[in-house]
Amino acid sequence: MQNLSCLLYGPEDARFEDRPLPIIEDPMDVVVRIAYVGVCGSDLHFWLHGGVKKFVSEEYPLIMGHEASGIVHAVGPGVLNLQPGDPVAIEPGVPCRLCSRCKSGKYNLCPDMQFAASPPFHGTLTKYYKTPADNCYKIPPSVGISFGLDEAALIEPLAVAVHSIRQVSVQPGDKVVVFGAGTVGLLSAAVAREFGASTIMSVDVSREKLDFAHSYIPNGRLSFSTAIPNQSLSAEENAQCLRGMHRSSHFTESDVPGFDVAVEATGAESCIQMAIHALRVGGCFVQTGLGQRNVNFPISTVAENEINVRGCFRYGAGDFKMALELAFTRKIELKPLITKVFEFEDAVEAWENVRRGNGIKTLIRGVGYTDSSGSERNGGSTRYGPQYL
Repeated sequence: MQNLSCLLYGPEDARFEDRPLPIIEDPMDVVVRIAYVGVCGSDLHFWLHGGVKKFVSEEYPLIMGHEASGIVHAVGPGVLNLQPGDPVAIEPGVPCRLCSRCKSGKYNLCPDMQFAASPPFHGTLTKYYKTPADNCYKIPPSVGISFGLDEAALIEPLAVAVHSIRQVSVQPGDKVVVFGAGTVGLLSAAVAREFGASTIMSVDVSREKLDFAHSYIPNGRLSFSTAIPNQSLSAEENAQCLRGMHRSSHFTESDVPGFDVAVEATGAESCIQMAIHALRVGGCFVQTGLGQRNVNFPISTVAENEINVRGCFRYGAGDFKMALELAFTRKIELKPLITKVFEFEDAVEAWENVRRGNGIKTLIRGVGYTDSSGSERNGGSTRYGPQYL
């Protein structure tokens, strides 16, 4: 097959098919041979329900995947900064570049965004994928020998975390609570640490994930702790417990009770409510996780405490670049988050693995991808210099 792809036709209906090879039409087009594709929560929603806001169908199936890395296969005549063989991380959204949102730097809010694996735009779970050159971020030789393309596939969720923390302008000394210890929650905590947060608490219902969080987030100057909500208490009561835990351990007597920033990375109604109630007066809340579209929101608390509420949708200007810098300099390690890598033909099992809540980050290997030596080095990370079978 020339371009083996994994398409979703409906809930729990995935099929492997040969698709047309992408053709370079624009001078700035780049065709990438995909190396790794990450599985995220939106992929699981599509697998279980056939979509989120827009849905796939028998008539309009969709190639899945948007967290991806690969090797440049071909470039258009206008591309000067990339050449075949270059390893790249892929930003999966192509804005119109012309509307007022794009012109103001908020291209993630472009109404005509063409985002991978968002109907009707096909995704990266394919052998060859075409995208504009400026959506391909080259892994420089200076870091390439130690930075794998498996790690490069996680630049996308790291960019989400960067955008989330920038939305609430975390400052040195801030006390931050993060709800959810999945990939984005953990990365949000890591980014908050790099932005200077002095206290971070990670909240999740999974003890296994919280134990991992303790090993993943280096303490050093940082006061890091974890908490599991009490299922018998209300969201407000749990929030009071969270505030009390840190007030007794890390806050000074002059501190206003509560956290400066709350990052909600689950989408669960109870966590949203808990996050609002856990904040100090004048604190900042950012909704990063996507869940049910209609939830009970503590609007009176928001008004009375003048809580600053922000949304987080993907990433905007500078977020991908900052994510790359944090990863390349090893200020944030991505390799430890990778729990398991599935072969391309086992994509469905990869989605089911996420459905079962196993591990942190699941990857799907690109069609026939292997490293140049045929071996796995440095803890199993595949380094660039690829061969394709």
